Parts: sequence; C-alpha cells; structure tokens
Amino acid sequence: MRIGLMADTHDRVDVVEAAIEFFNCQGVSDVLHAGDLVSPLVVPKFSKLKAKLHYVWGNNEGDREFITIRFREIGIMPLGEFAALELGGKRIALLHGTHEHIVDSLVRSELYDVVVRGHNHRAEIIENRTLLVNPGEVCGYLSGRKTVALMDLGEMHAEIVEL
Repeated sequence: MRIGLMADTHDRVDVVEAAIEFFNCQGVSDVLHAGDLVSPLVVPKFSKLKAKLHYVWGNNEGDREFITIRFREIGIMPLGEFAALELGGKRIALLHGTHEHIVDSLVRSELYDVVVRGHNHRAEIIENRTLLVNPGEVCGYLSGRKTVALMDLGEMHAEIVEL
C-alpha cells in the first residue's frame, strides 16, 4: 500500500496543485497532511485528489472554522491536533510536530509503526523501530525545496520527492 505525505503547504496554491497531480499519478490510496495549510483558499484544490485525505491542524491555520467548512464541502473532516490512524495494517501517528518532546515521545513509545510530522520544514526520514517521516515543506519558503514523501507501508520504506 502506497501513501503520500505532505506538510507545510502555507497557501502555495501552485505547488499544492503540483503535489495533488503527483499523488494522483502515483496512484496512492491515502494522503496524510501534517498541517499548516494556513487559509481556506487552498482547500478546494484537494477536491481533485483521488486518494483519501487525512488532515491535522498546524500552528498557522488562521481560520479553523472556515477551513473546516470548506473541507466539509468536499467531504473531508479535519482530524484535530493529532490522529492515530491504521492503514495497511500499520499504526500511524499524524501530527504537526510543534513540540519536539511530544514527537520524540511518540517515536520512543514504539506504539506506532510510523510517526508523520511537519512544522520544522525539514525533509527527513529517521529509521528506528518507529519510522519518523517529515515530508518537508510543500511551500518551499524556508528551505527552497518543495517536497513531499511517498511511503510503501508493506515495505516500510519512505522517500522524499522534490516537486
């Protein structure tokens, strides 16, 4: 089972569209978004996503109420600050990752097979008993890299992809 991972889109509509097109071409079943969409204007773009979207809040969402309304219009419900998911027989923690000690605790707890986070805009994959994946930033504002990640849950392998 292949899934897509993204975070920190920060209203970059053009790159969000490119990420959605990429995920659609890859045929992923699910896309996990680790927050910082930022404003409601980006939400309608996700109606073109063929995969199921799982979305958690970041620390920069300006109008959560209106973002929720826009997501509901396309059949998606934001999952709050944290989501515990089961996909492809794997337990996945999805959060923005604003607090490093919480991210570290989730990884060390080994309650999850994968922890997906964003926030620091750093694309990285750290392999331990629990795989930690930060797909980096879709927006490209801080690092200059516009990235997402692809993950094969069967093989427990993730890769960072530049858009």
